Amino acid sequence: MKATSTKEDFLIWLLKHDSQWAFDNLYKMYAHRLFAFAMEYCHHNETAEEIVEDTFIWIWNHRHAIKQEKTLFNLVFIKARHLLINAYRATLNSPRFEDYVDYANTLGTDEQGSQMEYDEFLRIIRKGLDWLPPTQRRVIELVRFEQKSVKEVAILLDMKDQSVRNQLSLGLKRLMAFIGRSGYGVFSVLLLFLNKA
Repeated sequence: MKATSTKEDFLIWLLKHDSQWAFDNLYKMYAHRLFAFAMEYCHHNETAEEIVEDTFIWIWNHRHAIKQEKTLFNLVFIKARHLLINAYRATLNSPRFEDYVDYANTLGTDEQGSQMEYDEFLRIIRKGLDWLPPTQRRVIELVRFEQKSVKEVAILLDMKDQSVRNQLSLGLKRLMAFIGRSGYGVFSVLLLFLNKA
């Protein structure tokens, strides 16, 4: 145990002196654990890999300012946690453009028009959410967009678990009907919501 700590001490010292070799070794030391940590929260391989990469890009860019001397453990996990929070904020109430592009491709839509259509699609989703009763809208936002569990939402809204499930089901049916009437069809809504279950 002490040998590992001493080795990390030395790697940190070398990192602060611009050693790419030390950086690579620190990456190998933490990448696997950091990836597992990110996956616990985002449940998406690509996002978890980006969190790991962005954490270590930040470490390299700030290597001269690092105050830690013995271990980077707390630093890398705190930074990864901040990146995860930012990733959630960025996607909150915003279905993934990649999912929409996949959907558009199945219809033969050209990629150039996808962004404009996606923006319109988001506008329809937001309009549909505003059209829902307040409880159904809030349940959908919490469960699907904020990725909270039914139990967490039940506690937050002071409801029974089954009531949350009922409101979610009713709300999604109404939302899908609204978006279907707007010309986008039920399939697109299912595509957006199934991967957030």
